[in-house]
Amino acid sequence: MFKGMMVLLQDEDYMYEALRLAKHAAGRTSPNPLVGAVIVREGRIIASGWHRQAGTAHAEIHALQMAGELARGAVLYVTLEPCSHYGRTGPCAKAIVAAGLRRVVIAMQDPNPLVAGKGIAILQAAGIEVVCGVLESEARRLNEIFLKWITTKMPFTVLKMAMSLDGKIADADGASEWITNVDSRQAVHRLRDQYDGILTGIGTVLADDPQLTARLPEGSGHNPLRIVADSRARIPLDARLLTDGQAKTLLAVTQAAPAEKVAALRAAGAEVVCVNEGPEVDLHKLFQYLGQHDVTSLLAEGGGEMSFSLLKAGLVDKVCAFIAPKIIGGRKALTPVEGSGFPLAEAVQLTDTHWENFNGDLCITGYIRK
Repeated sequence: MFKGMMVLLQDEDYMYEALRLAKHAAGRTSPNPLVGAVIVREGRIIASGWHRQAGTAHAEIHALQMAGELARGAVLYVTLEPCSHYGRTGPCAKAIVAAGLRRVVIAMQDPNPLVAGKGIAILQAAGIEVVCGVLESEARRLNEIFLKWITTKMPFTVLKMAMSLDGKIADADGASEWITNVDSRQAVHRLRDQYDGILTGIGTVLADDPQLTARLPEGSGHNPLRIVADSRARIPLDARLLTDGQAKTLLAVTQAAPAEKVAALRAAGAEVVCVNEGPEVDLHKLFQYLGQHDVTSLLAEGGGEMSFSLLKAGLVDKVCAFIAPKIIGGRKALTPVEGSGFPLAEAVQLTDTHWENFNGDLCITGYIRK
């Protein structure tokens, strides 16, 4: 919060409303952040807005257009510092000044180097009272994807796992459909709907021929980019990822991939990227490539080997584990994290955990303790 500025008791109430509005566009604004705004006059919300999609009007502009002349002398609540630069849209800070607002309450400063305090400076230079830091922790959680990507150019990554109560992802014969119930699977489709990309390994593709799409009942799902770590380009040309036309597919290969197969995959419409000279896909290089191409978030849905590799490389930010009340057993039955494992003293720790009940299945979500 800026010194000398007073936070009123109702500021948090109005900011909660702005945060609620911002969530409407979850999964739709990448690579931009989620932003909500409300305009208050004489203790009443007179206008509101949220950023709907990259390249379209920002939340503040929607609210200002709704308020019209009533914005003059009113108070704006916005979940992120108003932008100060010209991009695909004009600077919101200057629009706020032109509208004649007397006070602006901001949840958090924008870490984008193009903004980073410049929007606040424009408002203050115009004599507008500015308060920053109201519900900042909630705003940071709302934009955890954007904050990771804009400061590191690496995608925010969620590791999704689905297992039985005794930690099996398949039985001893490899059968895995279905361990979790319909409600859990629908929750996974809603997750897919909110991320830029889904990452899996070639083993999963060869075993299951997945679609990796967001199949929601209302038919409004956003299908993310499908990414396969496939060092030797073993994916069949008739795999659904290449033939269903539902979303783009990117294949990460190495120089071990046959040139003629790579050419055939590109002819089939896939994007093929070579990310390593060695025998295995370099996940760090893959993530750097994705981040540089505006893939801000990933949902990792690979097998146990990929899960271990991602965790060992420190590339996972969040874990979402669905646990069905079933016991499968079997010494040879696969588990969600394979590899060589971690010594107990070095086990991956989760923090800020919470759980949800999906008709008997439990979903435990937590953040990797860095």
